[in-house]
Amino acid sequence: MAHATIHVGFTVPHLLRGASRIFPTHSALVVLRHSAFCYCTVNGTIKSKRKMDHLDRTANNFRQEVISQAKVCGITNESKTVKRLRLAIANKDFTFKAGQWVDFFIPGVSVVGGFSICSSPGLLEREGILELAVKHTAHPPAHWIHTECTLDSEVALRVGADLQGYQEGKRNGYKMGTVKLYYSAKNTSELLFKKNILGLMNAFPGKITCRFHVTQQSSQICKELQPHVTERRISEKDLEKHVSKDTLWYICGPPPMIESISKLLSNIGVPRNCVFFEKWW
Repeated sequence: MAHATIHVGFTVPHLLRGASRIFPTHSALVVLRHSAFCYCTVNGTIKSKRKMDHLDRTANNFRQEVISQAKVCGITNESKTVKRLRLAIANKDFTFKAGQWVDFFIPGVSVVGGFSICSSPGLLEREGILELAVKHTAHPPAHWIHTECTLDSEVALRVGADLQGYQEGKRNGYKMGTVKLYYSAKNTSELLFKKNILGLMNAFPGKITCRFHVTQQSSQICKELQPHVTERRISEKDLEKHVSKDTLWYICGPPPMIESISKLLSNIGVPRNCVFFEKWW
């Protein structure tokens, strides 16, 4: 992958009582947040499993029994290399929680895909729609999505493991923490979902903030993004001011980036049991 993500969360009780996955972006991202949308593991020795099949990699993860037929009802280019797939779900019993992924079954393709869900459970409840963001690679399911998938193509989906979320409310006493996202890509066109992120910042002022980092920007940055953009890589200095006993860190990206950021966090005194990373490779 070409994107990378680090999520850092404050005051996050009960956060780690499950497993989930981060959407496969292709930049470098650091997030300070109260919830995670990634399949996480405590930071330790990182071993790439790129050559393993998706079902082999995730064989020990819980899966729902429901397999639902779905029809492609929308295809959008989020960037030059990432497509957003909009799927109409046929089975009314199909449900998921924020942070889960799906096993993606394609007629005529023997390899099963594994893609993170990038839409909310609310969209499924309201419209019966689920969305995926898929990076163009040579992997057969991703290659099919980018080269053969069309409107009305039919597939099947099964939900994988999730990271339990806790909503702010009186019943469970949970109060929303704060989230800081550091998101790095080559240029602003590769900053996926940037409008959604800006919308969340406006909806939750002081609770959700983001710093976009671009490393190879050649064109002028639009006015909307300018206040939030830094034209360099994410540095140790950016992260060290957020170190505290209440901070959790979530990293998503290619293995070399995860290894680099994990080492950086160790250098600034972040305990290993506070750092989590996705295993989607």
